[in-house]
Amino acid sequence: MPTAKKISAAYKLAQDAYAAVGVDTEKAIKRALALPISLHCWQTDDVAGLEPPREGLDGGGIMATGGYPGRARNGDEMRSDLSKVLSLLPGKQRLNLHAFYAETDGKPVDRDALQPEHFSNWVSWARRERIGLDFNPTYFAHPLANAGFTLAHADPSVRQFWIEHGKVSRRIAQHFAEKLRTPCVNNHWVPDGAKDAPADRFAPRHRLAESYDAIFADESVDTAKCIDAVEGKLFGLGSEEYVVGSQEFYSNYALTRQKMLCLDLGHYHPTESVADKVSAHLEFHPKLLVHTSRPVRWDSDHVVTLDDAVRNFFLEIARGNAWNRITIALDFFDASINRIAAYVIGTRATRQAMLCGLLDPTAQLQAAENEGRGHERLALMEYTRALPWGAVWDELCRRDDVPAGADWLKEVARYEKAVLSKRD
Repeated sequence: MPTAKKISAAYKLAQDAYAAVGVDTEKAIKRALALPISLHCWQTDDVAGLEPPREGLDGGGIMATGGYPGRARNGDEMRSDLSKVLSLLPGKQRLNLHAFYAETDGKPVDRDALQPEHFSNWVSWARRERIGLDFNPTYFAHPLANAGFTLAHADPSVRQFWIEHGKVSRRIAQHFAEKLRTPCVNNHWVPDGAKDAPADRFAPRHRLAESYDAIFADESVDTAKCIDAVEGKLFGLGSEEYVVGSQEFYSNYALTRQKMLCLDLGHYHPTESVADKVSAHLEFHPKLLVHTSRPVRWDSDHVVTLDDAVRNFFLEIARGNAWNRITIALDFFDASINRIAAYVIGTRATRQAMLCGLLDPTAQLQAAENEGRGHERLALMEYTRALPWGAVWDELCRRDDVPAGADWLKEVARYEKAVLSKRD
């Protein structure tokens, strides 16, 4: 494992190598540490939520597979696990909560009646950790979602229940922003869709747009504090043929209603380049929310790794200098491996991709392209793939006083033995 002395020596060599192509590694490290990543709370408990048990539920297209021991069973265990995760990560973090992680002291409180006080433990924890909170209304894992439709449901009473849930989620998000003094992104995703070909694709989309309009009509919510986002999807479990909230639907909705569009890297056809969508959307949308995830043959929400899709996505942001127009969050869940390790692997991979983008010699590449030296552009692109970005990453970790290399695995093993192994 790398020592501080070895890290510094390797970094000096890497710094010189990057300087030769016009890249300032000091600036890259500083910016990579400052950009926030919003961790998702649901990796701790396999997307189970903290609501009292309900019978006859359909997961609504959400499924964590595997049975690795140590799953968090309550809010205190979740927060303990998340604190351990934060201690192993470099850079600035946030936490992304779903509504069904409300803590109601065992009292039944349905989702249309949730209040900010049901998240007071989360706010207190976030204040201690000095991080901000983001939020998501939970439009799944509920009896009124079993039909596969929520905000687009044909029954007006069902739609109204979910509209009220969307409204209270915005007030909760505003509360988070006020208490923690940082805006809260409130991301809306619904599982609405059909397993087989519907006879009418128009009406559900009309109802979905009307439902969102009703949710966002509440002018008592300060949109500078609660930043609403909408998230599309190609298909899901139970919606293989038809998704009401498709990418095209949400792109148009967000643009016409001044909402943030969410791009989830797992919500597209496997051969699509999500990186290519960045410049297309940012030509028209002020900002984008991105969920880093990893699909394997389908939207399976695998733990993020530093694969081409993630690396290319953040490279595109860097080449457009669009960091101030992107909000970064995570969305994956794997119950087959140690959940603390899953967080660290996925979050580090995301920040590594950000760092690699910041280390790109964009100015030189674009100059060569603009001056007609395509061969030079391509040669430099290939050459920079071999530059020692890993040495810069280890230096980044050292400066933020977190384990470099794979040293963090030792602490995960200690935590598993002392804490996770004692859970039923």
